[in-house]
Amino acid sequence: MTDNRPMLDHVSIGVSDLARSTAFYDAVLGSLGFVRVWSAGDASGYGTAGGDDSVAIKQEPAEHIRPSARSHIALNAPNREAARAFHAAALALGGTDDGAPGLCPEYGPGYYAAFVRDPDGYRLEAVLHE
Repeated sequence: MTDNRPMLDHVSIGVSDLARSTAFYDAVLGSLGFVRVWSAGDASGYGTAGGDDSVAIKQEPAEHIRPSARSHIALNAPNREAARAFHAAALALGGTDDGAPGLCPEYGPGYYAAFVRDPDGYRLEAVLHE
């Protein structure tokens, strides 16, 4: 019997400024075709339209936020244009470049990705396996 469940159900991260991060993630995840599917007073969740959240951001005191230099969240991009739009949106909204959009042969053939850090320092990747 084959089990086709995805490994992860959802990921939640703490952010220091919910309003700033909500604007950032609305645009950055929107460029990949994902939308905000819920909002609460101290959090927002993102996923596919009409679906559940896969990524949630939650307000936390700044001193509790400690992104690791080696960890990141990789998000599926539908095409190269979306990966480039993800990168551009992140930079326009306070993110920083952590790897321009392009082929990454060190990760495998046809591995196209863009890397950014969000305003709290979390590393995000938009990836397309061509």
